[in-house]
Amino acid sequence: MYRISPSLLSADFSRLGEQVRLLEQSGTDLLHVDVMDGRFVPNISFGAPVMKSLVGKTDVPFDVHLMIEDPDRYIPDFVTPNTKIITVHAEACTHLHRTVQLIQSFGVLAGVALNPATPPETLGYILEDIDLALVMSVNPGFGGQKFIPSALRKIRALRDMAARVKPELMIEVDGGVTPENVEALRKAGADTFVAGSAILGTDDIPAAMRRFRGKLE
Repeated sequence: MYRISPSLLSADFSRLGEQVRLLEQSGTDLLHVDVMDGRFVPNISFGAPVMKSLVGKTDVPFDVHLMIEDPDRYIPDFVTPNTKIITVHAEACTHLHRTVQLIQSFGVLAGVALNPATPPETLGYILEDIDLALVMSVNPGFGGQKFIPSALRKIRALRDMAARVKPELMIEVDGGVTPENVEALRKAGADTFVAGSAILGTDDIPAAMRRFRGKLE
């Protein structure tokens, strides 16, 4: 099963509700919510209040990506009826296993993200405890960046590791994902695809979603 998770970071915030409805009508699987604090990454994005404004207006589950320092302090703020996944960065967590347990204590799936230079072996002793591994294929902090090809090797390595301890692990890729490279990412072992400008940066969101689906089917 493959999932598309359009990044709301690329949305037109003056039309956020309208664009979310278009994504829902186009059959999106998730809504990717990028949260940045200006410290862990060199940018600031929206927080829990903007995300919560969508609760009750869409049935699409939230895929929350916390690019923030000390995420344990804020995890409860992002738990809503729509929240399906909360992902933290391995690089931002002093006690990663404890953070994963905290997320799961709310009945939410726990993901761990790796920056481009962080090796997949970082997850070696927690892989069986998490629900999702997120491979950053750009350096986090800004949308619209160019895909880093070494992410393909990392996806393959994580899929091989997961095959031994947790075959059902979701592997998500985020950064520079387009209809042109999504098939290669799928073949490498990814099953969940975050796309921002390639979907929400287009003039025709439903057509962009169809292009992605066509490459994944």
